[in-house]
Amino acid sequence: MTIIMVDIESDGPIPHDYSMISFGAVVVDQALDKTFYGQLKPISDKWIPEALAVSGFSREQTLDFDDPQLVMQRFADWLKQVCGSKPMFFSDNNGFDWQFINWYFIHFLGHNPFGFSSTNLGSLYKGMQRDMFVNFKHLRKTKHTHHPVDDAKGNAEALLAMRDMGLKL
Repeated sequence: MTIIMVDIESDGPIPHDYSMISFGAVVVDQALDKTFYGQLKPISDKWIPEALAVSGFSREQTLDFDDPQLVMQRFADWLKQVCGSKPMFFSDNNGFDWQFINWYFIHFLGHNPFGFSSTNLGSLYKGMQRDMFVNFKHLRKTKHTHHPVDDAKGNAEALLAMRDMGLKL
């Protein structure tokens, strides 16, 4: 199993009605040097300016991004290249990130290399600490910038810190 930390940015709350604008992924290992970054052209005419603003891109910029099918194929190819076995999807907010990645894979490629499950980093930390009110974000080293590779890397650092606290990975 290869753990892949993923983060996405979008222009709205749900896939199909709105678009995934960009995403990043990193293989969770000590080096954190195997990364993927994709920018995707919008698939919908609908978008929420405040949601898009988080990404730092304008609507005009996103219209010049790559075709989503090509980006998802490149991501699937990257996963095959970097994963010695089945990839395992992790994210800070898997309820949000997972829905976009899963929908885009199924819609554009007909399958999701991650299968049908994902893991939420925050919930894992809460369980480790036996406290529903703790937060893992202090374990990040890389600044949370809303660039999805930075954010995925920071979350991967947090997961590695959890491993150092005794979590079996």
